[in-house]
Amino acid sequence: MNNEATPPPLGTLVTDDAQAMRLALGEAGHAVAAGEVPVGAVLVDATGTVIATGRNAPIGGHDPTAHAEIAALRAGAAARGNYRLDGCTLFVTLEPCTMCAGAMLHARLARVVYGAPDPKTGAAGSVHNPFADTRLNHQTQVHGGVLADECAALLRDFFQPRRVNNSPLRDDALRTPAARFANLPGYPWSPSYVSDLPALNGLRMAYLDECARAAKEGGSGAGQRTWLCLHGNPTWSYLYRHQIPVWLAAGDRVVAPDLIGFGQSDKPKKEAAHSFSWHRQVLLKFVERLDLRRVILVVQDWGGLLGLTLPMASPERYVGLFVMNTTLATGEVPLPGGFLAWREMCRKNPGFDIGRLMARGNPQLAPAECAAYDAPFPDVGHRAATRAFPPMVPEHADDDGAAISRQAQGFWRDHWQGRSLMAIGQRDPVLGEPVMRALQATLRGCPAPWLLPDAGHFTPEAGAILAERALLHFDGV
Repeated sequence: MNNEATPPPLGTLVTDDAQAMRLALGEAGHAVAAGEVPVGAVLVDATGTVIATGRNAPIGGHDPTAHAEIAALRAGAAARGNYRLDGCTLFVTLEPCTMCAGAMLHARLARVVYGAPDPKTGAAGSVHNPFADTRLNHQTQVHGGVLADECAALLRDFFQPRRVNNSPLRDDALRTPAARFANLPGYPWSPSYVSDLPALNGLRMAYLDECARAAKEGGSGAGQRTWLCLHGNPTWSYLYRHQIPVWLAAGDRVVAPDLIGFGQSDKPKKEAAHSFSWHRQVLLKFVERLDLRRVILVVQDWGGLLGLTLPMASPERYVGLFVMNTTLATGEVPLPGGFLAWREMCRKNPGFDIGRLMARGNPQLAPAECAAYDAPFPDVGHRAATRAFPPMVPEHADDDGAAISRQAQGFWRDHWQGRSLMAIGQRDPVLGEPVMRALQATLRGCPAPWLLPDAGHFTPEAGAILAERALLHFDGV
C-alpha cells in the first residue's frame, strides 16, 4: 500500500467494503506522515459515494476528540447540512473507541465497518459493545475484520520502533537505545546505573561518577570534594561536559545524574508519572546511596528547582553552591513572564525541536552538539518528561513542591553555612537577571553575582571558564 496516496476525491464511487477500506488506509497513511497514530476513515452514503474522509489528528490539533471517525462524521454532517447521517456507512481502519461509537449512534449511521480489532479500547465488541445494546433507540450494524491484516500491519509498523526496548522494562517505560549515545562530541564518559532505590520503582537511573573509580580500585578518594551537577529540562548531563574535565583535573569527584525521563535514564511513557515530590525523593535517596560528602551543588533550571530543596535534608553533606539561571518556585510570587511564555510554547508545541532550541540560544554550538541534546529522545514517546516538566513548576501556594520550596528558602536565608557562587546568563529570557538577583537575596552570604553578558538560559554552555572560576571561588572548602 502506498501511504502517500492522495485522499480519495469526494464523489468517488465504491463498489465493495474492501475498496472503501483501502481508501481509509490511504487516510491512515497521511496520519502517519503527520506523526499521528495511523487511523483513517471514509464516509460513504447509501449510493456508495464517498461524501467525507477523516484521519487521526489529536496530537497536532491538541484535541482528544480528533479521531479519524469524528473528523469524517463532522465533514459528512457539514456536507449534508444535517447531523443525522441516515443510510451512511463509515469505514475505519481500527475498531472504534467508546467516544466514536457514541457519535456514530447519534449520527444514525446504517453501518460501521472496521479493519483491525482493538483489544484495549475497542467498543464494537472487543472491550464492550454499545452497538449491541437494544435499549438504545437506534441500532447500527457493525462488521469487523475487513482488510484486518493490512490495517493491523500499519499500526504495528508505526508503534514498533517507538517501543524499542533493549532491556526488560515494564510496559510503562522506555529506554533509549545505547547506540544513540555513541561518539557524542565532548562526552567520552560511560554512565553508571542505579535501579534498586525504592523511590525509583524499578526504573533505571543513569549517572556519571568520575574520579570515584580510584576509590573503587583501591585508591584514595574518600576525602574528595564532589561536584554534584543537576541539569534541567530538556537537557541532560551532557550540559556539563565543559566543566567536568576541569574539576576532574583538579582531583575532585564529579557526579552528574540524568533525571528520570532524560538522558540515559529510563523514560516513563506517561506524563502523569512525573511529579516534583517524586523527583526530589529520587535525588535525596540517590545522594544517600552514593553517600556524597563535601558536596558542591551545581544547579541550573530544574536542577535548581529540585536541587535547592536538597541540602536542608542533610546540610552536613554540602559545602558549596554554584547556582546558574534557576529559581525557587514557592507559590508566593507570580512566576516570571519569560517562564510563562516558555510554558505556553511547550503546551502549543509539545514536540518542539530540542536541537534547534539549543542552537538558537547558543549559536556557538556545532550541529553535532545540538544533535547530542536530541539523542535521548528518538520519538515523541520518549518525551513525556519534556512535556510534563513545564506545568510541574509550582505556581500556587498549594501546588506540589511549593511548600518544600518555601522551607528551602528559609534554610538558604537563615541556616546555610557553606560558600556560594552565582553566575547569570544575561541573555536568558526565561530565568534571567531579575529572577536571579531575587534568588541571590535569599542565599545567606552569597556575593555579587558573576554576570555573563553573552550567555543565555543554558549557562553551562558558556564553557570551561565557569569551572575554572568555580575552582578559585571554592578553593579550600
